[in-house]
Amino acid sequence: MLSGAMADTPSSAPPISAIKHLLTIMARLRDPAGGCPWDLAQTFGSIAPYTIEEAYEVADAIERGDMADLKEELGDLLLQVVFHARMAEEDGLFDFDAVAQTIVEKMIRRHPHVFADTVVASAAAQTQSWEAHKAAERAAKAHGNGGTPSILDDVTVALPALSRAVTLQRRAARVGFDWPTLEPVLAKIEEELAELRHEISNNSAADRLEDELGDLLFAVTNLARHLDIDGETALRHANAKFERRFRAIEERFAAKEREMSGATLEELESAWQAVKEDEN
Repeated sequence: MLSGAMADTPSSAPPISAIKHLLTIMARLRDPAGGCPWDLAQTFGSIAPYTIEEAYEVADAIERGDMADLKEELGDLLLQVVFHARMAEEDGLFDFDAVAQTIVEKMIRRHPHVFADTVVASAAAQTQSWEAHKAAERAAKAHGNGGTPSILDDVTVALPALSRAVTLQRRAARVGFDWPTLEPVLAKIEEELAELRHEISNNSAADRLEDELGDLLFAVTNLARHLDIDGETALRHANAKFERRFRAIEERFAAKEREMSGATLEELESAWQAVKEDEN
């Protein structure tokens, strides 16, 4: 299809820019007359999970330090923006240029120290200015919708739960709703764990257990924020560590020509501890 799109460009014409080429390709993919059946069947809702997935793959490439992969993953993420913009254009809502223009205006508006005469003395002052601009935008949006502005406005529900918890906590902290030290944060975790233990001992219904477990996870997330540790990154590292150690256990059993499923819990725990010792 790329070669076909290139063939549509006269050899005497100047080279088409990569972004215009990408927009042309997406238009052809969504063309009811000869487009791709899969692309034509998609909607904003069906594409949204792919958009989220591509963002995570960008983060993964950065985490691995693979710049070649990052270039490819950024292209995949850009395609998601183009895809959504194309569907919106077909519905007469907006197009890719409007998307780009919106962020252009927002960046200029939020950086008056660069594009206007405002003076910002430091990075910290810039952060305060940035947040003030966003707060003003949220307030204007809330008033425009006939509602009361909240500092928690526009914290999207589509964020992963852990990331959204951190964002909610940070927003609340701006108005002083936060503990100044670690001790009450740790005490809150102990309190929530005790409440979960209580519900478990009482054989409580699943919804009660879920509620208390959610409170515990929220409190642990708050601890990560106070330690200035990214919870998502910490959990990714924990996942990678578990996977690495579990695979090592599998290799140990395979070397002995044994199936893990036939081992006792004590044998599995012993193998786990042995792998940990080897790593240390």
